[in-house]
Amino acid sequence: MEINGKVVVVTGASSGIGESTARQFGREGAKVVLTARRLDRLEALAQEIHDMKTGAETLVIQADLSRLEDIESLITQTMNAFGRIDVLVNNAGFGRLNWLEKLDPEKDIEAQFDVNVLGVVQTTRQALPVMIKQRSGHVINMCSIAGLIATPTYTIYAACKHAVHGFSEALRREVKPWGIEVSMIYPGGVTTTEFGQHAGFKRKTQTATPKFLLLSAEDVGRAVVQLVRRPRAMWLIPWLWIFPVLLNKLFPSVVDYSSIHKFTIPEREEELKEM
Repeated sequence: MEINGKVVVVTGASSGIGESTARQFGREGAKVVLTARRLDRLEALAQEIHDMKTGAETLVIQADLSRLEDIESLITQTMNAFGRIDVLVNNAGFGRLNWLEKLDPEKDIEAQFDVNVLGVVQTTRQALPVMIKQRSGHVINMCSIAGLIATPTYTIYAACKHAVHGFSEALRREVKPWGIEVSMIYPGGVTTTEFGQHAGFKRKTQTATPKFLLLSAEDVGRAVVQLVRRPRAMWLIPWLWIFPVLLNKLFPSVVDYSSIHKFTIPEREEELKEM
């Protein structure tokens, strides 16, 4: 797809991957719809894209994707402004990490499903009739390696991303006859986002993603643009993640043992002693 002049909706565009993705599309001269809850950040990004002098246009729409009425308004305002939707990047989401019994039922569990799963489903559902009428479009869902490998403290976040994986796979097979592409992108650890600030879990073991597997938000944004140019169903970035994913699929007991003995037991050592 030629990106210049195409209408691209980016959710969660106020920071991190969403912000970088929107900026990349701006550099390509797209008509970028920026949506998130923080209006001031969206307006600052819109001005930055305008200053690039690439011919890109922007539309700022404040929306909370846990609210259906906000999603409906997002699609309506986009259609009123541009008359079509060529690309939908479902990026908005957040993570709350902790042992399951310590997660708050509403703020940590329900809220994650509301945004990370239902927000993706409902936004796609609202945009889909537009793309079907056009006989073209591309839905890109921001998954995560957590959607393929579920690790301790990621119970809810991983469940959300597994749900997005299943949703995307089924949707791809539903909409292809209308010329609509559905892609899933699976980044590993990303350094330049707010994920860690909101996750809320401090690790005693200091376990972290190896540096050679870390990405920047800009890396992911460039990958999203590349997906639009050359669609594919799934894309793991960096590609080296394919080895842990295969290990988890073919030899789950190995990953179980490593996770339990190198992370779970050391992290919960004091609680285990009290039992």
